[in-house]
Amino acid sequence: MPTLLDRFLNTNPPGQARGNPVSDLLRQFKRSFAFVALITLVTEILSITPIIFMWNVFDRVISSRSLVTLVSLLTVVMLAYGFWSALEWVRTRMMIRLSLRIDWDIAPQTFDAAFRRQAQRRDADVHQALNDIITLRSFLTGAPLLALMSAPYAVVFILIGWAFHPYLALFIAVATLIQLLAAYSTSRITTPALREANQASSAAQRLAAHSVRHSDTALALGMLPAIRQRWFRLHQRFLGLQVNASESAGLLGGITTFLAHAMPSLQIALSGFLVIQGELTGGMMIAAMFLLRQAIRPLAMVMGSWDAIQSARLSLERLNALVAEDEDIAERMALPAPQGHLEVHELLYHPPGARNPILHGLHFQAPPGQALVIVGASGSGKTSLIRLLVGLMAPTEGGVRLDGAEIRPWILDDLGRRIGYVPQEVDVFEGTVAENIARLGPIDADKVVQAAERIGLHRAILALPQGYETRLGMGGHTLTGGQKQRLAIARAVYGDPVYIVMDEPNASLDEDAENKLCELIVQLKQQGTLLIFSTHRPRLVAVADLALVLHDGGQIAYGPVKDVIASAKRRLSAPTVPAVAAPPSRPHAQEA
Repeated sequence: MPTLLDRFLNTNPPGQARGNPVSDLLRQFKRSFAFVALITLVTEILSITPIIFMWNVFDRVISSRSLVTLVSLLTVVMLAYGFWSALEWVRTRMMIRLSLRIDWDIAPQTFDAAFRRQAQRRDADVHQALNDIITLRSFLTGAPLLALMSAPYAVVFILIGWAFHPYLALFIAVATLIQLLAAYSTSRITTPALREANQASSAAQRLAAHSVRHSDTALALGMLPAIRQRWFRLHQRFLGLQVNASESAGLLGGITTFLAHAMPSLQIALSGFLVIQGELTGGMMIAAMFLLRQAIRPLAMVMGSWDAIQSARLSLERLNALVAEDEDIAERMALPAPQGHLEVHELLYHPPGARNPILHGLHFQAPPGQALVIVGASGSGKTSLIRLLVGLMAPTEGGVRLDGAEIRPWILDDLGRRIGYVPQEVDVFEGTVAENIARLGPIDADKVVQAAERIGLHRAILALPQGYETRLGMGGHTLTGGQKQRLAIARAVYGDPVYIVMDEPNASLDEDAENKLCELIVQLKQQGTLLIFSTHRPRLVAVADLALVLHDGGQIAYGPVKDVIASAKRRLSAPTVPAVAAPPSRPHAQEA
């Protein structure tokens, strides 16, 4: 059983070594699994009770016509059945408690890992990850795991068959071996196809979920047919792969079904031959028939539960891969609160698969109490730089340091609670207005109101149906674009962080709100906060101390805002003077 468990828990592809954190967690409960396996062994031995009872009734009770023997056998059998049922109850409760404990341990890690991966790489399926936990828990409490545990104990029935006759033991061993070969062949053929089918299904689901989030724009612009076509293309690929896997499994399943029908008849024929030869009694013949059924039953259960077993193993494989990327975060030592000293050195960001880097050669510093504005044409890399400055993306080369520490590992740990961030695409979370401003944490009413007032949102919130208790998100109150952007700014300044990064924070603000934002920036600078923001409007540039100008992903100027903007304008607007050949010199000019 431990070998079988290790085989199931090892999800690494052949020749590849990597961490399996979820499997390692399951291995911590090896003793519990071993105890369940021991109970399974006892129950498998007890499963021969009706076979022995039938054998003795036919060969002893009927021939001797002894009621005492019948009652004695029946009493012993009833006691065995009671013990058998008690063991089944204990095993079921153990497996349920074990699966709940495992769920409690791996669910938070899985949620965090999927959340972080989605923020960094945009390719995580949180729903799939959570469904994988449910699939794994169902496997640990259901018939598939019991079938795997019972399969190795077919040797018990082979030994009992040997007690009847060596030929019976040999026949049971051959039948069991054939069933094992069928199960192994099914695994080798269907597992890769099912893995690809699940990957295609996840891709289709991600596309559908992403499109639904932008359903208003899609319907307004008549994009539904194009979106449906893209989704259906991925869905068709999933269906094709699933059909291939199902057809392969169906062919092997047909062979297995034939064997399941043929083996009992062959066994009866063999037993009848041995009875004719006088080497078995009639009772032994009937008992041997049920003995073969008990030997093959676990393997038949494995084949019947093969889809569930494969789904559980693929779920474990995905969970291992997801959590393994994230497992080093928990081992990081907590760092003190940041002071706001930013240093970017030789920063290069080249997305995987892209031909050219988005950012290159960036090198600058910014102290606390300063406001740094990032300017540049659309597509110059401002948003990518903003995401790098808060650790949502990893630089290809160079680094972003806050108080001397790399910001990306820090943001994945606990830095996010201590800084402020306003993304370009602002959205709200499920919860009240107050909960959104307080970052879904414990609500400090004074700080929530103060953050709303600083950006001029307090009166607008009071005008909502339930004020600060108004529900937002799906099914809740819908905010305007300007209100959502001011809410995001209030959330960013909540708790007075010393490092705030904003991506075009005035994109949806009117003139009054923009003036309020400028006042807020001045106040935050006076408090010693380092502010970094990008913008296309000159109004915010006026309150900045430093400016970084980007052009085609490169840093063309950095320094005091007035000097940088003037220098950048001269550099970008200077006309290119073509080289013109000098006219030939006149003789008198040469003489002169």
